[in-house]
Amino acid sequence: MSTILIADSGATKCEWRLVENGKKKTIITQGISPYFLNAAQITALLSKELLPKLKKAPVTHIHFYGTGLSNADNAKIVKQVLKKCFPAAKIEVQTDLLGAARALCGKQKGIACILGTGSNSCFYNGKKIVKNSPGLGYVLGDEGSGAYLGKKVIQYYLYNTFDEELKARFEKRFQISNVEILDHVYKKPLANRYLASYAIFLAENRGHYMIENIIEDGLNDFFFTHLYKYRETWLLPIHFIGSIAFGFRDVLKDLCNTYELELGKVLKAPMQGLLDYHR
Repeated sequence: MSTILIADSGATKCEWRLVENGKKKTIITQGISPYFLNAAQITALLSKELLPKLKKAPVTHIHFYGTGLSNADNAKIVKQVLKKCFPAAKIEVQTDLLGAARALCGKQKGIACILGTGSNSCFYNGKKIVKNSPGLGYVLGDEGSGAYLGKKVIQYYLYNTFDEELKARFEKRFQISNVEILDHVYKKPLANRYLASYAIFLAENRGHYMIENIIEDGLNDFFFTHLYKYRETWLLPIHFIGSIAFGFRDVLKDLCNTYELELGKVLKAPMQGLLDYHR
C-alpha cells in the first residue's frame, strides 16, 4: 500500500497533504523557495515543522510542486533534501506551473494560468508543458497578479488619481504615509508580497468605477500579453488558479465572453486537483 505525500509550496507557505490508507492529513509549514533558503535551512525547516507531524508515516511517494523550480539547480537542491529526509521514497520535484496544469487540466489539453502574488501561464498537452509565455517577475511583468494590481492601487493613491471617497477609504484602511510606502517598495525585502497586499483594497471596494477599471485593465493586460501568444487559446478551455483569479472570477468570465474564449475551471488552490491527479 502506497503512502503519498503531496506538497504545494510558495515562497511564504507550503501545504502538505499526506494520503495514507485512504485517510488525508494536512500540514502547513513555511514556504520552501531555494531562492531564499539553502539546503541546510530547508533540511532544518522540514525537521522542525514537517517530520514530527508525520509521526513516522511510511511515505512511499512524494510529489513536490514549488516556486523557483524551473531552475534545474534549485530543483536538485530540493530533491536532495527530500531524499535525505525520506530515503525510501520515490521523489518527484516539479514547478508550481506544472502543478497548476495538472490540478486544472488533469490529463486533458488546456491553457493553465496562475494569478496569485505573481502570474504565469502555459499550454499543457495533457502530459507536459509545451509552451510557456515567459514570466519576467513583478518588476518587469506579472501582469494580472496581486503584485501588479496592488501596484496600481498604490499608484492611484500616490498620484492622487483616486476620488476623495476612495482616498479616504484607502487612508482609513492602511494608515500609512507616502514615505513608508516607498520605503517598503524600494528598500525592504519581498516587495512583491508587499505590493500584492494592496490588492485586498480592490476586493473590498467592488462596484466603484475606478476599482473596476483597475481590475479589468490589469486582467486584460494578462490576456493581451500572455494568452494571445498561444494559438491554442482559441481552441481549448482556459483554466485559472490562485487567489486573484478566484477573487475576480466574474471579471475573467466577462473577459472570456468578450474575446469569445472558453473559460474552464477557476480554483483558489491546486491541492484538491493534485489529489485527483495522483489518485
